[in-house]
Amino acid sequence: MKKIGLFGGTFDPVHLGHLLMARAAMEQMGLDKVIFIPSCVPPHKKAATLFTAPDRLKMILTAIKGIHEFEVSDFEISKGGKSYSVDTVRHFRELSDSADKLYFIVGGDAITQLDTWKDVDILKSMCSFVSVNRPGYPRGNEKLKYHAVTMNGIEMSSTEIRKRILSGKSIQFLVPDAVLSYIKRHHL
Repeated sequence: MKKIGLFGGTFDPVHLGHLLMARAAMEQMGLDKVIFIPSCVPPHKKAATLFTAPDRLKMILTAIKGIHEFEVSDFEISKGGKSYSVDTVRHFRELSDSADKLYFIVGGDAITQLDTWKDVDILKSMCSFVSVNRPGYPRGNEKLKYHAVTMNGIEMSSTEIRKRILSGKSIQFLVPDAVLSYIKRHHL
């Protein structure tokens, strides 16, 4: 039996907070691996993404290079259109051994809205939820059973990083060096 973490999101761009969340979930939940799953068109986001789906995918691949416990799936990007977690988890449930346990990793901000997600009752039957704390957001959802993971240290968001990029400010120390190089090299 394997314990597999599924970490979906826009990752616009992937930053050190995402990597720290994945590592904290892996260590505290005893996960064998974490699969990053960038969305094509996230259903809950109103603003357009700054980076294209192929660029977001490449940045994650660059960010996790050499970290053997981390993987990336292009499932949602290849599927195209809006991405719903229930469909994504169903895909990974079908790919995995029936004895494998799937854990869906979300930030403390997202867990509070999970009961508004499409087919959440079906989603709950296919995986367990892992909520990683996020400063400034309530801890959890009273309507939902979840595992709490504590991550020390860092508050950052892709939204703030995008604002810094658009205003010409540095994002050094907020994203992995390889991601910063990718953004500069591709003039994003």
